[in-house]
Amino acid sequence: MTSVFSTLHESLRQVLTQRLGWFELREVQERACVAISEGNDTLVIAPTAGGKSEAALIPVMDAVLKNGLPGVACLYIAPTKALINDQEERFSAFCLPASLSVMKWHGDVKKGGRSWKGEPPHFLMITPESLEVLLQERTLSQDLREVRFVIIDELHAFVETDRGIHLRVLLDRLDVLTGHKIQRIGLSATAGNPHEILSWLSDGRQGRKLVEVAPAPREKHFSFIIEPDEDRRTSALAGVVTGRKALVFVNSRSGAEHLVKALSGRVLNLHIHHSSLSPEMRRKAEDAFLSEGGACIICTSTLELGIDIGDLDVVVQVGPPDTVSSFLQRMGRSGRRGRPAFVVFVLETPCQLLCSCAIIECAIDRRVEDLQPPEQPWNVLLQQLFLTLRSGRAGRGTLMKMLLSRPVFSGIRKAELERLLRYLIDEGYITTDGEMLMPGTEAERVLGRSNWKDLYSVIPGGGEYRAMTPDGESVGKLDARFVSSHSDGDVTLGGKTWSMVKCDEGHNIVVVVPSGAGGARTFWKGSGEAGFSGLICERAGAIRKEGTTRLPLGDPEREVLQKALQAIPEGVGGSGLFVRERKRAGRKIVEVYSFHGSRFNRVLAPLLAHTLGGKARVSSGDFRLRVSGAGKQDSIPRVIAALEAVRALSPEEIAEILPAPQREAWKFAGLLSEPLFRKAVLPDYYHITEFKQRLAGMTVTALPPVALEPGTAE
Repeated sequence: MTSVFSTLHESLRQVLTQRLGWFELREVQERACVAISEGNDTLVIAPTAGGKSEAALIPVMDAVLKNGLPGVACLYIAPTKALINDQEERFSAFCLPASLSVMKWHGDVKKGGRSWKGEPPHFLMITPESLEVLLQERTLSQDLREVRFVIIDELHAFVETDRGIHLRVLLDRLDVLTGHKIQRIGLSATAGNPHEILSWLSDGRQGRKLVEVAPAPREKHFSFIIEPDEDRRTSALAGVVTGRKALVFVNSRSGAEHLVKALSGRVLNLHIHHSSLSPEMRRKAEDAFLSEGGACIICTSTLELGIDIGDLDVVVQVGPPDTVSSFLQRMGRSGRRGRPAFVVFVLETPCQLLCSCAIIECAIDRRVEDLQPPEQPWNVLLQQLFLTLRSGRAGRGTLMKMLLSRPVFSGIRKAELERLLRYLIDEGYITTDGEMLMPGTEAERVLGRSNWKDLYSVIPGGGEYRAMTPDGESVGKLDARFVSSHSDGDVTLGGKTWSMVKCDEGHNIVVVVPSGAGGARTFWKGSGEAGFSGLICERAGAIRKEGTTRLPLGDPEREVLQKALQAIPEGVGGSGLFVRERKRAGRKIVEVYSFHGSRFNRVLAPLLAHTLGGKARVSSGDFRLRVSGAGKQDSIPRVIAALEAVRALSPEEIAEILPAPQREAWKFAGLLSEPLFRKAVLPDYYHITEFKQRLAGMTVTALPPVALEPGTAE
């Protein structure tokens, strides 16, 4: 059989052999070349550092060279500017020697660099938000009419968000602009349901093919530090990273700031990296790994994505991550270039060890969380509606037909869109001239600032203040609630302490100067713990049922794990719900054990409280719900009956009972009435369809009651 390598364009083969020393392709690259050359929309699933980028780039370069494709032949779309900056060097190393041009376009590129004179680049690297800006450029956007390929890196980072919906709309608009179906190529290291994600990406436009390559077996080393005392835990962590190249992952920005402060003075060449820091500070952290000797970066998920920061000695996970997907991304940062992966878990409780074991077992079994695209994309529909009106008047019928023709909005009915338009007209967001619609005074006030630039992105903003020094240097961003509660105090940001000396509410700026004080513990909206995924909790329940883990733990860790398992009642585990009554000092608490994920339990808790009624109160955690006030007599039958009542609720009834979330998480939610807002966000925020499906087949089992003596630990 002829290898793909020998069929590549001569210029491309010369680049691969003479400049990169390649004489053959990896399996994922061979298979991707075949799928893409056949004209399929393609999803490439391969482990981190498995050659996915080249798997997309090589066949696209081959087609451009063989067919002499003019203009912008390929768009490379990434979720972050940092990933584009990182990949630019890789793309250039392949393309420039073959006389193919590469250009990046995003908000950190100076305005003069976001254009071209004469010939446009063959490869344009861009974020969805910058692509929206480019499509508004009447002249430059015409150079996109020759696009034949779109490569979407880290596709999993888009799928479950409004940015993914926005991306899909942009891809549809590009098809219209070019007059043909652009070939879509998605890249990802993790997806539990890759066929469904490929279908979402391609949307039945043309042939599609999944290229999935399992990770090659390789040696992996895991180590666990379980220490309830914070100072001793920090000291142990310092001992792990000292003298090594180490990434230390934490699960929130606040946690990263707290940890870098605790490690300051104990670890040399210490840095911090998270989404609220300035680009300059993040780049400084990334560049630290280029130096000789040890370097440590305390980071959040911002360093999960495919930014190449070189060889790592160790990845440290402080507390278990909340998904298997996240763990695989983080573990994939180590163990490159033939070295074994080395991951150290720094944990506080026996329960955290149980969850860590569950995560590793899922990874061994190659089980990853499914990705679920939003079902009700009203936030993006509002964005596209006002982008259209901002460009000029539009007929009501024409506008509705254009919006509803987008496949991603196919779940929105015409009557619902008409109801939205009536509300926007009544509230002054839209004004009418017969059947013609145009932006109203409220839209001008809310959206029209700075030439309507807020419409280019669906990422929520306005809830953060930019922290600037008196010299105009950007430090990062602070949560608005934090600023209001600490407006005359100190703050920890970027691992340093700052005093806030002036707050400009009109421009969302807070002026900061260095401080020698201790600093306040910073918090951000959305920095709370998300809880563990259903997949992790399901595996934790299975470990409880089996009584042990498959992992070769040492005796001390196995003893700690047994403490976690013994805290869960005998007979609990696997699918279903398990109900038990506990008595202490005459007080009854009903526990409902559920190993279906923190999100499932957070939905079940208010529904159960509602159906119980009266003085019943229900709280939820990762593995159980606690019910108080269920009655002095027959509390177990009452709770079981209430669970059956919850099971019988329709999706509409569930949506009526659940509380509405804060609107700040949806950028254009302020344009919706309360009923429209609830309809727009509740199905996806609570994943009501998935909840109903999970609950439908569950058995409910009553366990024998237990009595606790006063002073007994729960």
